[in-house]
Amino acid sequence: MAVDLVIFDCDGVLVDSEPISVRVGTAALRRLGWTIDEAEYAERFVGCTNEYWAEQIGETPAGWWEELIDEYAAAIKAELCAVEGIEEALDRLTVPSCVASNGRHATIRRSLEVTGLTERFAGRVFSAEDVAEGKPAPDLFLHAAATMGVTPERCVVVEDSPFGVMAAVSAGMRCLAYAGGLTPVTRLAGLGATALFHDAAKLPDLIGALD
Repeated sequence: MAVDLVIFDCDGVLVDSEPISVRVGTAALRRLGWTIDEAEYAERFVGCTNEYWAEQIGETPAGWWEELIDEYAAAIKAELCAVEGIEEALDRLTVPSCVASNGRHATIRRSLEVTGLTERFAGRVFSAEDVAEGKPAPDLFLHAAATMGVTPERCVVVEDSPFGVMAAVSAGMRCLAYAGGLTPVTRLAGLGATALFHDAAKLPDLIGALD
């Protein structure tokens, strides 16, 4: 079936933010007394909503959240770049596209601005803030598709986390799972993705093969 819309996740698919968020988040949890390393943090929290993250952490001392936010913002400003190959893919993409991320609008906007991707998705950015439930619920992808005027079966989602793949499958959309980031292939396999891939630059060819 023809592809009329490509829905991109942001973190880990468009921008290489996940190593930063894992490093900063792990350090912050250790300050709370957690015994957690970056591998466990990535497995538990990569791709989750902010609300889920906060629920898992529970109560925190005064100033902890503010310190975390400041550390993350500084790291993003200094280190964030686009995922290798994604700009080449976007240059070649001939199908309409949008962004649908579990992040807040302000966070998505900052990430796109820092990496120079803002204009590529102007007016076509959707956040978990826009729906009742973020990923792994299908709400966000269904909202993005409806707003863009495309039926779910004609959408392709590009995701890199189990939360995102599950949301795409639940929404009745095809999903290309990017396995070139932090999430091991073993955690992405078996979730119902249409295909797994490692090179972002090859996305247009993969999407074209779905038509």
